[in-house]
Amino acid sequence: MTLIHLDDDYLIWRSFDFQNYWRNEILSIQKKIFFSIKKTGTTIAGIIFKEGLILASDTRATNEEISCDLNCEKIHYLAPNICCCGAGTSADTESVTKSVSNHLELQRLSTGRESRVQSSVSIIQRMLFQFNGLISAALIIGGYDFLGAHIYSIHPHGSTENLPFIAMGSGSLASTAILEKFFNNNMDINSAKNIIKEAVLAGIYNDIGSGGNVDFCIIKKKTLEFERNEKKQNFKKTSGYFFHKKDSIRIRI
Repeated sequence: MTLIHLDDDYLIWRSFDFQNYWRNEILSIQKKIFFSIKKTGTTIAGIIFKEGLILASDTRATNEEISCDLNCEKIHYLAPNICCCGAGTSADTESVTKSVSNHLELQRLSTGRESRVQSSVSIIQRMLFQFNGLISAALIIGGYDFLGAHIYSIHPHGSTENLPFIAMGSGSLASTAILEKFFNNNMDINSAKNIIKEAVLAGIYNDIGSGGNVDFCIIKKKTLEFERNEKKQNFKKTSGYFFHKKDSIRIRI
């Protein structure tokens, strides 16, 4: 009688399928067919203030030049004290965050302690590094544990950064400019909300792939609060357009 042991890395590998990747590589070599990189649009940001941290994101989901959803959720729950903003392919970000959330829950049940922010970062970093960037998930992890408030950025290849403010996505250049200009170490919650809201709006107005509303996630020492549609943008007028008779042109057929 033999026993088969399945480790976590094997289960993670079985949850993703990369057959299309190898098919594209073979076609590019044999038939000289080259596939372009998929362009995604997102603006996500995080900032630390005196009492905790705030994560923010836009709500537009795109498929190339088509806006598929104007009010999607890009802030994901990981633990009672940790949340995550996702940029890139939505299926990859959903799969990664759901897997990590389940892993952290098992850790809490096993140890009886709250989840550590560094634990979630290490799990995601190992997972993304294992697939060499094939998982298109750029994440901002924010949480509050016994060491205080932390914000980490994780790139698709597994590299990480720990900064007091971070912006990622296609609108990150405009968003980072606002954060660098107005950030200071002694902000209250109202100042932090205004700064990060303007940062996400800068990404919305200067990036064609970002849009919709602005969502917030406020994490403090004992609380975690989601605020959906804090700022509404880019909605079409429902009343239609009005043309005056003097400005209109009559066409005879």
